[in-house]
Amino acid sequence: MALVLGMGGAGASFAQSNDQFIALADYRVGPYGANGQSFYGGFIDYLQYVNLKHGGVNGVKLTWEECETEYNNAKGVECYERLKGKNPVTKGTAYHVMATGISYALIDKTATDKVPLVMMGYGRTDAVDGSVFPWAFPLVTTYQMQASAIIKFLADKNHGSLNGKKIVYLYHDSAYGKEPIVALQAESKIHKFNLIEIPVAHPGNEQGAQWLRIRQENPDYVVFWGWGVMNQTALKAAQKVGYPRDRIVGSWWAGSEEDTIPAGPAAKGYMSATWNVAGKQVPLIADIEKVVYGAGKGNLQDSSKVGSVLYNRGVSAAVATVEALNTAQNKFGKGRVMTPEQVRWALENLNIDAARLKTLGATGLLPDIKTSCEDHEGSGKVRIQQWDGAKWVMVSDWIEGNRRLIHPLFEASAKQYAKEKGMTPACYKM
Repeated sequence: MALVLGMGGAGASFAQSNDQFIALADYRVGPYGANGQSFYGGFIDYLQYVNLKHGGVNGVKLTWEECETEYNNAKGVECYERLKGKNPVTKGTAYHVMATGISYALIDKTATDKVPLVMMGYGRTDAVDGSVFPWAFPLVTTYQMQASAIIKFLADKNHGSLNGKKIVYLYHDSAYGKEPIVALQAESKIHKFNLIEIPVAHPGNEQGAQWLRIRQENPDYVVFWGWGVMNQTALKAAQKVGYPRDRIVGSWWAGSEEDTIPAGPAAKGYMSATWNVAGKQVPLIADIEKVVYGAGKGNLQDSSKVGSVLYNRGVSAAVATVEALNTAQNKFGKGRVMTPEQVRWALENLNIDAARLKTLGATGLLPDIKTSCEDHEGSGKVRIQQWDGAKWVMVSDWIEGNRRLIHPLFEASAKQYAKEKGMTPACYKM
């Protein structure tokens, strides 16, 4: 049975029709629990911040309830089914499950139920095509665009050419790890590098054989798609076999303090992609700490995680959700509780530009986001960060993946999905 963890806002008021109830099918236990604690801690702290600082969204209080998925697909579906009935008006508003496998399990269900599924930096890449996936939003950027951006970064480090280079793709053997393979294969043909794919079984705490092979192959670079305990295990294994960490570039789910600090000296020099910055230098993060933790209402037991990569990512995801509520209210009525259909419209018409980020105090926290029916991603940009032994340091500006290469890949995939489902792609009309 899935475990309902608790309610937010004013306790049982989540059921009141004058509150915007937000369902959180999340995880805080298991091999990925530490990551979930930071991400959802940031997410909830921002909701609390909006309530405390602004009195909600134009007077509409935000409430929420968590349900523990343990990063398990079946439990994720069970949590969704349980939470969507908690409030018949909002049905949970928009779901952030932070798990590609759970996203795949829910993508048809949420479409049938007409509830938005938001996948910020994870999930099904071809859901960028809103004419086929009107209820799914892989916001900010996708795994395929991230993989393309990493290749662009590596090419730039080699004077624009990866011709003849050998690159290992070491990945979590799951939907998450498999998602970028088609993009990396396409990039290898263009850049003429040799791509070697090496999977790692869940949860990833056994990698001896994989790193022995990497030592034998002696690749120029390792592109690493890890998660949870797999990440620190990889860094320690790389050190053991003598592979330089500054030639490993991880995905954004393999680039947090939860990954590097436990790895100790083995992590120094390691790089990863990211779509949000770490630190409290972002005014919004500093103000959340002041307002929320100052009031004794912080979600994290360990407040030192405020400003960490995953905490700030959770804040970023909550910012996008609240901005969707603002956008929806601007169209359908300020001070009103928004329905899932109204929130869906807003997610497809988001425009979080530099001016809006500045107003929010979030300049530099995440890239601009501008969505449409044709583009549920809205950005496609990442940055590369490097661990200096104590903190993450940015070593690139925003990098956009090869849109002309990647977008046709997922467009073809979306068309195939539509064909299999007997759908005619069309922009959703209310």
